[in-house]
Amino acid sequence: MPLPRPSVCVYCGARSGARATYGAAAQATGAMLAARGWRLVYGAGDVGLMGEVARAAMAAGGQAFGVIPLHLATREVGKRDLSTFIITEDMHERKKVMYMNSDAIVVLPGGAGSLDELFEVLTWRQLGLHAKPILLLDTEGYWQPLLALLRHLVSEGFADATLLDYVEPLPDVAALEARLATAFG
Repeated sequence: MPLPRPSVCVYCGARSGARATYGAAAQATGAMLAARGWRLVYGAGDVGLMGEVARAAMAAGGQAFGVIPLHLATREVGKRDLSTFIITEDMHERKKVMYMNSDAIVVLPGGAGSLDELFEVLTWRQLGLHAKPILLLDTEGYWQPLLALLRHLVSEGFADATLLDYVEPLPDVAALEARLATAFG
């Protein structure tokens, strides 16, 4: 029996953001995951960067596992032509299903929802509940203010310095691919 292929949870915006490079990075991420045979796990939206990453993965022949809460199925225009499409009762269940079905976490530019998802898995990592890589695709330095805030948390004594080891910023999709390849062996 063949080993299951790795799955990558991608958190990203339900909006496209202010720069075209964010959409291009989302498309490149989806295409890269498909080319490597890695399954995309994401929020099942067909809008913003979520839609970009999923459409690119599927256009390249990849598998997409989408999870959306019932209350967002219409708002985020749930993409139903996915390999797997799950509707959850609420946001908490959505995050749990996405996390449980992935081997690594990748965070593209996004808003409050993406930050919520990131901080939940980061907190779980800090508490020793998992050891999955948490990778930030730092398109045009998008995550630099967040990284400065994390350093501030450490310098002010609200987190151990190991917190900074739990998130890895990567400058582009090529670096992201190389890091995931290392993680998956």
